[in-house]
Amino acid sequence: MTQTIAPRVRTLVLLLLAATGLLFAGAGPVSAHAAVTGSAPQQGAVVDKAPTQVSLTFSEKVALSGDSLRVLDPKGKRVDRGDPANLTGTTYAVKLHGGLPDGTYTVTYQVVSEDSHPVAGAYTFSIGAPSQTTVSVSGQTAGGGVVGTLYGFGRYVSYAGFIVMVGGAAFVLACWQRGAGVRALQRLTVAGWLALTAATLGLLLLRGSYTGSGKVGDVFDLDLLGQVLQTKTGAALVSRLLLLAAAALFIAVLFGAYEKREDEEKRDLTFGLAVGGVVVSAGLAASWAMSEHASTGLQAGIAMPVDIIHLLAVAGWLGGLAALLVALYRAPADTPVDALAVRRFSRLAFGSVLALVATGIYQSWRQLGSWTAFTDTRYGQLLLVKIGLVAVLVGIAWVSRRWTGRLAEAVVVKPREESDPVADADAGVDTEADADADEKEPARAGASGSGSGSGSASAGKGAAASGKKGAAVSDKADGESERAAQLARQQAAIDTARRKERRDADPNRFGLRRSVLAEAGVAVVLLAVTTMLTSTEPGRTEEEAKAATSASVADASSAGALTLDMSFDTGGEDGKGVVRVDLDPARVGGNEMHVYVQRPNGRAFDIPEVKVAFTLESQDIGPLPVVPDHITTGHWSASGVQIPMAGEWKVSVTVRTSDIDQTTVSKNAQIG
Repeated sequence: MTQTIAPRVRTLVLLLLAATGLLFAGAGPVSAHAAVTGSAPQQGAVVDKAPTQVSLTFSEKVALSGDSLRVLDPKGKRVDRGDPANLTGTTYAVKLHGGLPDGTYTVTYQVVSEDSHPVAGAYTFSIGAPSQTTVSVSGQTAGGGVVGTLYGFGRYVSYAGFIVMVGGAAFVLACWQRGAGVRALQRLTVAGWLALTAATLGLLLLRGSYTGSGKVGDVFDLDLLGQVLQTKTGAALVSRLLLLAAAALFIAVLFGAYEKREDEEKRDLTFGLAVGGVVVSAGLAASWAMSEHASTGLQAGIAMPVDIIHLLAVAGWLGGLAALLVALYRAPADTPVDALAVRRFSRLAFGSVLALVATGIYQSWRQLGSWTAFTDTRYGQLLLVKIGLVAVLVGIAWVSRRWTGRLAEAVVVKPREESDPVADADAGVDTEADADADEKEPARAGASGSGSGSGSASAGKGAAASGKKGAAVSDKADGESERAAQLARQQAAIDTARRKERRDADPNRFGLRRSVLAEAGVAVVLLAVTTMLTSTEPGRTEEEAKAATSASVADASSAGALTLDMSFDTGGEDGKGVVRVDLDPARVGGNEMHVYVQRPNGRAFDIPEVKVAFTLESQDIGPLPVVPDHITTGHWSASGVQIPMAGEWKVSVTVRTSDIDQTTVSKNAQIG
């Protein structure tokens, strides 16, 4: 039996590694929880005059720094001045230098959304006419690279540490108080505390670089650390560290003074530890609720307490499950976990599942907002996976409850007066007789191995006299006594191993072990999916951002024309002017086009010929010629102008002011 335990433990470790790989393979470098819903100038726009500022509108409030919004000229030089400012609500702007030359400009942004996640991106617009630019808009991401990977791993470890620490302590205090003296459970709970503490410190150091440059060298930048401490996330991480100091005191009492108290003294101390443990655990859970999804958006005042309850329920169920698994596999043979403790945990897990269902339904409604978001958004798809894993976990838990019932039935098959202490130990029940038997076992072992400690010398002499053993008798009494003690220890170890083997051979306990191990494996994957959910844009936010973007496009289309003003000079007499092209609604399909020609003073005048051509160079389409009809002085028009596909089109206008004087001017514009 002992040889089959190690492969299962290795299987669980492999599941953990696979889940961690799933976590980082599935998560993109940017976990944007705020989306850009508008900009001025718009992406790809060609404006006639240089704007005085560039503004961006997000789907929610964001945190800005001095370099959050940057505008770069075609050579990559910054042309913005001053710090970004909040104009109104969720619109932010940065001022530009005056007298900017024509060309293509790049706008980059890197901000932190209200729920603490970094958002980054870039787009271009042009002044006068598009030009070549040395600035690349690809790879404008936040939260990626080595720092992003380390930060994601730290989040996973922090959740796992919280669950193991809180769940392990809850299992000992509420389900199996004798487990306070089991070293394996002590190590499990302390390991959870160490993991959470180390991960919190790591997240605090990585935070500045994670939301900023993404450089490993900035991790130990004290200026960045000071900025992080002034943010909501920094305050949450510092609060978590302070609460972990109180948690360390709680763990020291639980596995120290508490384990040594008598039963009556334990009752009073149990109440105090329970109250203190709930307060500290709720405070730790609040450090997540106050800085992530629950702290922003709809009904934040209700969502934060619900999130705390949800995290505590997860810890009670999955952390207690880990503690039960350790108790079943690693508890000493003379202190086996009993059926009553397993039944108590079963009730605790059932209550936790009910709390998870209730809080999960509310969180799903709050974060999704519609049924279509389940399938149309990444958050909804991950939530469906999580729901499926929870259903599987509940099914396996039901099997574990059946094994628990069989284990309890096996204990009460015999009347109490006929029960055998060794058999009770094998079934998983601790009795006073079993405890007495365990205390006397070494003495019995010593007697069976060498007679008795005091009579070992005479026993050795009798053995030599009878000739049953061929070994010679030692001449020194102290050597014989030492040999007898060694034999006693060996026999005690053999007897303990036999008791453990008989206990492990119990089919009910063996079935319970397998089902709990399966639960733990599914729980590891569930934790990975949950961590991915916390770093994924909520479905409601994603759909609202899409709706806002669609509305903006619809408004622009309904407003009508894409207007392009182009100055021309044919070189002849009266050859200077401005040609304006209006395209309505500037989308794929049929469009209405109007062309106006004006003198430099703004007065309309006629010229012999106007021709227009559309070219989509990125797809090698065009030029598509259009010859508009003359309507009135300085006005030409064409209907049904077909734009075959969306893209950045080059609109070229050829104007002829005399028989020999003509020129062609052009501008790029986003159509469709």
